[in-house]
Amino acid sequence: MTTTLPATPPAIHAAVVTAPAAVPTKRITSASLMGDGREVEIEHSGRVYRLRITQLNKLILTA
Repeated sequence: MTTTLPATPPAIHAAVVTAPAAVPTKRITSASLMGDGREVEIEHSGRVYRLRITQLNKLILTA
């Protein structure tokens, strides 16, 4: 008795897409941003945001 195997489907080659090189994320310390204060104002797209250090030493950003 002869058994025939199903034909192997042709190999599918995915296109290799190279992503642009990632720009490393800039890191600054909160101390360098805040200086001696506990609050700074940040202007973004015409709006002013306030970044504050809370009593629990957390950061909060409000519009």
